[in-house]
Amino acid sequence: MALLSISDVSKSFGANSILEHISFQIENSHKIGLVGANGSGKTTLFKIINGSLDYDSGSIIQSKVTKIGYVDQFSFLNSCNTVLEELLTVFEQLLKIENELKILNEQISSSPANLSQLVNRQHELSLFYEKNGGYTFRSIASSTLIGLGFAEEDLSLSVLSLSGGQKTKLALAKMLLSDCNLLLLDEPTNNLDIPSLEWLENFLLNYKGSFIVISHDRYFLDKVTTETFELENKHLTTYSGNYSKYILLKQESQKSILKKYENTQKEIHRIEEVIEQQKTWSMEKNYKIIRNKQKMIDRLESNMTVPEKELEQLSFHFKTIAGGNQEVLSIHNLSKSFENKKLFENISIDVFKKERVFLIGPNGCGKTTILKIIEGIFPANSGSCKIGSNMKVAYYHQTNEDWFSLNKSILDFVWESFPKLTQTEIRNALAIFLFKGEDVFKIISSLSGGERARISLLLMMLSEANFLILDEPTNHLDIASREALENALLEYDGTIFAVSHDRYFINKLAAKLYRLTPSEAILFQGNYDFYIENYIESAKEKKDKIKNTSYQEKKQLESQKRKQQNQIQKLEKLIEEKEEIKKQLETQSLSPEFATDYLKAMEISEKIDAITKEINSLYEAWEELSS
Repeated sequence: MALLSISDVSKSFGANSILEHISFQIENSHKIGLVGANGSGKTTLFKIINGSLDYDSGSIIQSKVTKIGYVDQFSFLNSCNTVLEELLTVFEQLLKIENELKILNEQISSSPANLSQLVNRQHELSLFYEKNGGYTFRSIASSTLIGLGFAEEDLSLSVLSLSGGQKTKLALAKMLLSDCNLLLLDEPTNNLDIPSLEWLENFLLNYKGSFIVISHDRYFLDKVTTETFELENKHLTTYSGNYSKYILLKQESQKSILKKYENTQKEIHRIEEVIEQQKTWSMEKNYKIIRNKQKMIDRLESNMTVPEKELEQLSFHFKTIAGGNQEVLSIHNLSKSFENKKLFENISIDVFKKERVFLIGPNGCGKTTILKIIEGIFPANSGSCKIGSNMKVAYYHQTNEDWFSLNKSILDFVWESFPKLTQTEIRNALAIFLFKGEDVFKIISSLSGGERARISLLLMMLSEANFLILDEPTNHLDIASREALENALLEYDGTIFAVSHDRYFINKLAAKLYRLTPSEAILFQGNYDFYIENYIESAKEKKDKIKNTSYQEKKQLESQKRKQQNQIQKLEKLIEEKEEIKKQLETQSLSPEFATDYLKAMEISEKIDAITKEINSLYEAWEELSS
């Protein structure tokens, strides 16, 4: 039986229809991407599936084994626990067993009359505890948090002290480690940097259950999904394949539907001409022919698939002023610290005229700080940062925090920024970015993230700048808007320096990458895929270099390799010995002698914990040497 079966489900909010006649099935191990424009009903569908929102008609059937996990893009946890303690609540059963084992040890130590019963219970629980990951769940929890971008020191922070983005990541971690077998992931890539995205991709690729993921990250969708559900014009269409395959299949389907529609229309028009001709003859047999022909038209119309009306989408272009220096941006030996904590040093970056350069690196490494130094918001501790002469710069800020309290309409806000333009020119520009009619009077502070992003792009377009500095420009944009931005930037005649975690976006645009580290900015010529391949090439070059070393160097390397192999063998032998000692201790702990003596039981438990940590350390050393 399917994990989930949805049949003919519809949903409206008042007179506004959101979903109409939605039907699909989810089997075991389905990896589904759910795509569609902002406001198309994706999150509404998720809430209907998880039962937090009613639907108007249709049916939803879950199998008895289905356990749904859901975290939306704005999940906020409020708890007095630390970050690690909160994640460990997922392992409630194991924590309860730990507690019961402690109580059993105390009871056994008093030599009660039901000693045999208690010892059997202790043995039963110990076996279950070990079999279900009792000795590893804490390390798994820690590695999951670190994989999603938490630092080691963050694990002891109070949940209440976390930012909204961190709380969402913690909620995501709780769901990933739960025993749910159908995950509903609503924009899980928000707040994740590239290393965390790669960790999540690997987790989902190895995940045994099923999931549906809403995401605007096309690179991520291509990596983790094998099916695509599209919500458009209130209807859901299913496609086999990841995002890139879905695009191809959709184009083919639309061409086929359009061709059939046009052919059917031609046939209807031909039959209508026959009917008109028959009407001029006004004989009884002609009326019979007319009736038959009309039935043919009715049948064709009832079976005809009308092409979906295309959604209104962004389409715009960036104009530039003429001129500008050949060397657009020159950064040399830049360093920055905050409260005696060094963020980066010795950073050198060069951007030349008409280049499209991207700065990449993990969250917190200082990418946005460099952009703020360029803009003059932050001073550098040392080094230089210079923009070339005759450059008109436009900045795209990631958050626009100062907009949150602006009590101005969109129309007034844009007009104040460009007072020389007429109201008609401003309104025409707003219409390009889908702000029409009464929308232009929306208050800036009330806008959604996507609406604020469109306003930022509009201001950049009107600026006619010849140097664009972009900080995560695709955040808050749906896929169609991202593609419109990509097309506009590909046609742009100026220079671009951008920070982004959107690997698909980087691949489309980048001609040069800098990877920011604490001690340097490493240059890579090409896009993101080239950057990844470059790592592989670097590793290959190192191997080739080893092959081409002199005889003496080869002998030295072989000697080092033998020593390393000997160390690995010694470690393997030591691990084997320690595993045997651990096994003996666990066997001893189950004997009546230890079951009746609380102090001895605690002592042997501590020994087991200590040797487990020792074995884990040995495995880490073995992995490091082996790799």
